Amino acid sequence: MSPTETADASTPIEDRIGPRGIWWPTDAMTAEAAVEFAQWLESLGYGALWIPETLGRDPFAHAAHLLSNTSTLAIATGIANIFNRHPGSMRQAQLTLAEQSGGRFLLGAGVSHAPIVAGVRKLDYSKPLTSMREHLQGMADSMYMAPAPAVPPKTVIAALGPKMLELAASAADRAHPYWTTPEHTAQAKAVLGDDKMLCVEQKVVLCTDAAEARATARAALGVYIGLPNYFKNWFRLGFDESDLADGGSDRLIDALVPWGTAEEIEARVAEHVDAGATHVCLQPLKPSARMGEPDREALEALAPR
Repeated sequence: MSPTETADASTPIEDRIGPRGIWWPTDAMTAEAAVEFAQWLESLGYGALWIPETLGRDPFAHAAHLLSNTSTLAIATGIANIFNRHPGSMRQAQLTLAEQSGGRFLLGAGVSHAPIVAGVRKLDYSKPLTSMREHLQGMADSMYMAPAPAVPPKTVIAALGPKMLELAASAADRAHPYWTTPEHTAQAKAVLGDDKMLCVEQKVVLCTDAAEARATARAALGVYIGLPNYFKNWFRLGFDESDLADGGSDRLIDALVPWGTAEEIEARVAEHVDAGATHVCLQPLKPSARMGEPDREALEALAPR
C-alpha cells in the first residue's frame, strides 16, 4: 500500500509510512508554517514527517497539532528523548496520539546525547544503554486506562552501535539510525532481522557543484561531528580521526550525504533499500538556505513516484 491509498485505523504503521518519508526539524517554522509544510508533503505522497526533539517544541504536542491538520501523513518522532519523561508518560503520549490520529503516529525514542541530557538538562547520562533498556521495559509495564488504538502502536529506537541495535531487535519494533551509510544499513539489518522496521535517515543535497554541495553538508555536520555516538559509529565503518578534521573529509562527507542530480541521489536511496531499509526518511539540505528552510525543489524531485 502506498501512503496515498486508502487506509483506516487498522492499517499497520509500516504500511502507512511506506518506503519514503521526510525528516525535518520544524522548530524554525511557525505553527502555521509547519502545518502548511506537513500538508504539502502529504500532497506530494510522502508517507511520514519525522520531527526531532532538541530544545524547542514538545514533540508530542507538536505531533498532535500536525496530525489534527493532516489526513494521511504519519508523524514520527526522530527522536523523543527518554531522559525527558517517565516511561509511563511516554507510553501515554504514544497511545493517545495513535488512537486520536487513527494510527498515524510512530514513536521513535532515543537516548539523545550527553551535551543535552547531562549538559543542558543536568540529568545522569552515565548508562544510556541501560537507561534505554529500563525505559522500554517501563513502557511495556505501564498501565493505560483509556480507549486503545485499533492497532498497537510501534516503537523504533535510535540505534547505531551493536549493543543498541541488539536492544532494538529484542525489545522494540526495531531501529531509526541517523547519520549513517548503506554499509551501516546492511550491518543493522543483519542484527535486526527481516521481520521488523529499519527506518534510515538520509541527508541529501540536490546540487551538482561539488564545492557548494560539500560545504552545505559540512555545515549540517558541524553540530554533530564531535558527538561520540556518531563518530564512534563512523570509526566502526572504517573512517578515522583524519576524517573528522576541518569539518569532515570529502570521503566522509560523500559517504554520509549524497549530492548531485535527483537520479544520483535516488541511487543512494536505492542502496539503502537494497541493504535492508524498510523506510528512508530524507532530509534535504538547501545550499545557502536560511536556518530551518527545507529545499522544496529537492522535495518535489524526490517525491514518491
